[in-house]
Amino acid sequence: HMNSLELVSPAKNLMCGIAAIEHGADAVYIGGPAFGARNAASNSLEDIAQLVSYAHRFHVKVFVALNTILYDSEIDQAIEIANAAYSIGADALIIQDLGLLECNLPPIPLHASTQLHNTTAEKVAFLEHVGFSQVVLARELSLSQIQQIHNQTNITLECFIHGALCVCYSGQCYMSAFATGRSGNRGECSQMCRHAYSITGLQQHSKQSAYYLSPKDLNLSQHIGDMIDAGVQSFKIEGRLKDEVYVKNCTARS
Repeated sequence: HMNSLELVSPAKNLMCGIAAIEHGADAVYIGGPAFGARNAASNSLEDIAQLVSYAHRFHVKVFVALNTILYDSEIDQAIEIANAAYSIGADALIIQDLGLLECNLPPIPLHASTQLHNTTAEKVAFLEHVGFSQVVLARELSLSQIQQIHNQTNITLECFIHGALCVCYSGQCYMSAFATGRSGNRGECSQMCRHAYSITGLQQHSKQSAYYLSPKDLNLSQHIGDMIDAGVQSFKIEGRLKDEVYVKNCTARS
């Protein structure tokens, strides 16, 4: 049977979350006090509690992003945040660090972050088997790859349909960590692919500086029908660093 479709919008903060709900989102995702894969978009548990109570009035879900790789010293705090998210009624946790599965988590649905590099049916079947209820697929998959994953699994598939793309593979880019010591998997990506570069050492090298590594933003709004046919049920807008205007426009248009 076909479960219902959902549009998932980003919330940098409480105001963005409310704006998303007012403009038709079925779910919003927001970072908690820590470990939310966007260091600049942390939120207090009080604000998330407020967002949850507002969202639930309109039957909108709230997903809490807890999706960085964790150091051992951070696990206790991560579990505290997970328990708090559950107690204030959040609808799911988005996680990357599978070590959390070994911990005493509350009975809250778990979504596998795109940072888990979810590119194959085998990987997605594994995540389904260990207890995830939803998987955010890697952004670089083709329609036929998504279809293949859908054919071999039963888990809800979530896909990005709008927003920034990484030049590398989802969850597998180490350029920022290598160059600046700031890891994308720790929520600190320095966006090395957004800088201008000049190319040397090739036969046709170009001294001209340009944005060779910076991909254009994604906009799949014309392809949503095809994605539904391929088995996608959850459609995600990127942008937890974006402002309210972006969130309103993208949500209303999708």
